[in-house]
Amino acid sequence: MGAGNKVSSSSFCDKNNNAGTIVTLDPKPLAVIQPTSEEGLVATSAPITSSYNEKIRPLLDAVDDLRRLNVMKEGIQLPTIVVVGDHIARNMPEIVKQINEKLNTSLLELNSMPKVMSSTAEVMTTFMRVMGSTKDSLRKLFLRGEFEEYPDNKQMHSTARLVEMLNQFSDELQKCAVSDPNRDFLVEELSLLEESKSIGLPNFLPRNAFLVLLQKKVDGISLMPVDFMEKVWDYIEKVVSSVLIRHSSNYYQLQAAARQATDNFIAKMKNQSVNRVMEIVGMEKLTDYTCNPEYLLEWKKLINQQEKFFKIVREGHLKVNIEGFANIEVSHLRNYSDQVLHQAFDLKVRMIAYWKILLRRLVDNIALHLQFTLHNLVNKDLESEIVTELLNPHSRGIEQMMEESPYVAGKREKLSHSIDLLRNSKAVVAKIMDNFYVYSD
Repeated sequence: MGAGNKVSSSSFCDKNNNAGTIVTLDPKPLAVIQPTSEEGLVATSAPITSSYNEKIRPLLDAVDDLRRLNVMKEGIQLPTIVVVGDHIARNMPEIVKQINEKLNTSLLELNSMPKVMSSTAEVMTTFMRVMGSTKDSLRKLFLRGEFEEYPDNKQMHSTARLVEMLNQFSDELQKCAVSDPNRDFLVEELSLLEESKSIGLPNFLPRNAFLVLLQKKVDGISLMPVDFMEKVWDYIEKVVSSVLIRHSSNYYQLQAAARQATDNFIAKMKNQSVNRVMEIVGMEKLTDYTCNPEYLLEWKKLINQQEKFFKIVREGHLKVNIEGFANIEVSHLRNYSDQVLHQAFDLKVRMIAYWKILLRRLVDNIALHLQFTLHNLVNKDLESEIVTELLNPHSRGIEQMMEESPYVAGKREKLSHSIDLLRNSKAVVAKIMDNFYVYSD
């Protein structure tokens, strides 16, 4: 309270007929209540001015001190009415409680902030701790299928999402136009047999015709594995970046270096995977080989439908429905000889049997490649790439990690200022409370 504050008084009577005097102090709306005796007689206490100087003035000065400290910025509510009498403890203890709660919260937040690193040893210790946590999380997500760290974020349930993508890729291969056995039935086979004629026995199936047909079919799906690998690595990049950002959130410089290294590494791994898939696809075009017994079983099942098929064709039917083939157009086959049609049908069913195995083998090889690559990524490659980025003399990674980001430094300074303010405010209130209770005793 300043010396220029004006004091005015008025009497009141509450609902219990207890009389008193209200002292209003300008410019702040602070009021002082002086009660009378229980019998309704005029109180025998000191005059208002004496009571104000001895009892009220210290409390008002304490409130003014708290205002000057700007403690309201910390969310502390200051009273505008001070009650003198049995209820004096109702206001100041509440202020003390608010100050203590805010002070404890600020101290907890400051202590939870990362320690300022001042040496290379501290930087490397922090880096190893962050990378250890990151690798452990990635092992859970990519290799073990554990997602307790992200229970509600299904995009981070990586093993399940990768299996979904593989199954979708397999379905797309099975359902694409190249894999449709009924499309233009025997047209391509008849054309290839015509162009594969040679001087020799007529009842031998030209192997070159099968290889040419195989190469054309593989070319028809060659872009699908590449697109799939790019899609998978885009997903992997998002998961790795999310985990790395989470574990390095308190270390801005490490986060920046790690993200740069991660982006470069994922781009490199994506290119390697695409090249590997292209090699797998290229190998499938070179030769027709499988040790899978299902090939012969499937071929025998389909070739046994041959006589039934040609009987229906010779009877003049426009469409044929037999095991393995549904509602196929056959009117265009009537002008070919039985020998050529038999060779074309044999070539067709061989390709159908082999194509099923080829597609499954393609998906299996890609799945194994992904699992092997992810294992290496989590256990050694990612950490190695980030270390290389940090130790790169052009990146200043180690030196930069010793510098706090502007945001973290500003937050630390703000918390320190808030703690100092709250401690000073606590001291002001504690002093006046001690004096008041001494006076009351």
